Amino acid sequence: MDTNRSGVVIRRGRPAGPRTIGLVCAVAAAGALLSGCGSSGSDTASPQKSAAPSRAVPATAASPSGSLNADQAQRKALVPKAKVDYGQALKAAIAAVPSSEAIAAELKGTPSSPYWDTVVATTDGTAYAVRVDAVSGKAQKPQPQSDDPDDKQELAARLGKATVTAQQAAETATEKTKGTVTTIELGDADHGNDTVAWTVGVVTTDDWNETTYEIDATNRKVLWMHVDQD
Repeated sequence: MDTNRSGVVIRRGRPAGPRTIGLVCAVAAAGALLSGCGSSGSDTASPQKSAAPSRAVPATAASPSGSLNADQAQRKALVPKAKVDYGQALKAAIAAVPSSEAIAAELKGTPSSPYWDTVVATTDGTAYAVRVDAVSGKAQKPQPQSDDPDDKQELAARLGKATVTAQQAAETATEKTKGTVTTIELGDADHGNDTVAWTVGVVTTDDWNETTYEIDATNRKVLWMHVDQD
């Protein structure tokens, strides 16, 4: 456990992964190299989370010896291979589904074949998974998700509450931690109270750690952050 210069506690370790919204988990591919909705159903206990830092999180060494652990090595191998960033991937996905809004993106694949798993939705709560090549930016054919009326109603309500866009949430996270956004997702805030929030994962390329932020989707306030160094 560390504190930054403002006295904010930053807990380090392996997070269970961003909180997911059901619809996103339906499209997650097994064996994702980076944390995201595919890991939310594991038996790993959720990490303790700290209050948001008031300034960018300082980089820390991967280990005393400077070696990388397995997760850091995977990020180092995959992230630089993605020539298309999360914003470009979401733009391609939105273009593939007229009148849709972005609700999730996650960098997956292998160094030789990286791609973005994205999800967009229309205002009535109809969600579509769109796989976007992380090198060419080409979007594959959208795949409709759950037709369950309750799922659609829940997602439509969430979209109606969210006034902060995916790009704004990512900008808020990268103002705190300079790095590459590898996951972003709209869902319900962990603390409840009907708060809608974005979960954003940022990988720092000097140490290949991942910092996850939960950001209020109505006012861009950072609700919590966690640094994954394991």
